[in-house]
Amino acid sequence: MSEISYKSFAEDSLQPKEFSFNNFNLKKAKEIIKIYPSNYKESSIMPLLSMAQSQNKGWVPKKAIEYISEFIGVPEIKVLELATFYSMYNLSPVGKFHIEVCTTTPCMLRGSDSMLNLCKKKLGIDIGEITKDKTFSLGKVECLGACVNAPVVKINEDYYEDLNSQTFDKLINNLKDNKNVKIGPQSKRMGSEPGKLND
Repeated sequence: MSEISYKSFAEDSLQPKEFSFNNFNLKKAKEIIKIYPSNYKESSIMPLLSMAQSQNKGWVPKKAIEYISEFIGVPEIKVLELATFYSMYNLSPVGKFHIEVCTTTPCMLRGSDSMLNLCKKKLGIDIGEITKDKTFSLGKVECLGACVNAPVVKINEDYYEDLNSQTFDKLINNLKDNKNVKIGPQSKRMGSEPGKLND
C-alpha cells in the first residue's frame, strides 16, 4: 500500500508540472466568479478548489493552488489557507473510492469506530493510506453534517448514512465489484425522517 499524508502536499514526483482548467471548467469558473462582488474575489476560492480537485482525480496539486491564485488575482496564501484548513480538499492522491468515516460524537456513539476498523481490516490500509491497486483510500473526518443519520460515511462526493457493520461491508463489496450502490440512508427511511433504522 502507498501512503498519503493529509494536509501536507504530495511529494514532488507526484505533482503535475502544470495545471489549468479544461474548457468546460474554465467556462464554469468564469460564471462562478461573476456571482461574487469584484472586491471579494476570494469568495470564489472554495468552489474553484472543488473544481480543480474533481478535474485532477480527487486531489489538489500545488500547481492548481498557484493557478487559482493567478486566475482570480489574489495572493497564493489565500488559496492555500483554505485548501489546508478544510478536510474536503485532498492535497495528495487518493483512491478511486476515497472513504471518509465521520468520528464525531453522534457517529461515534452509533458505531463509527467499528466502521473505521472494518475498513482497515477489510482493505488492509490505515488512515491516510491507499490500497496497492489504488481503488480505495481511507480518511477520518470530524462531522460530515448529517448527525441525525449517524453513522455517516462519505465516499468521494456521496454520503452513505444509517450504516451498520453489515450494510457498510456490503457497500464496500459492491464498490469493489463495480455494482450500483444506493446513495443516502442505508435503511428504509427516507432522508432524515423519524423511524426504525433497521427496517
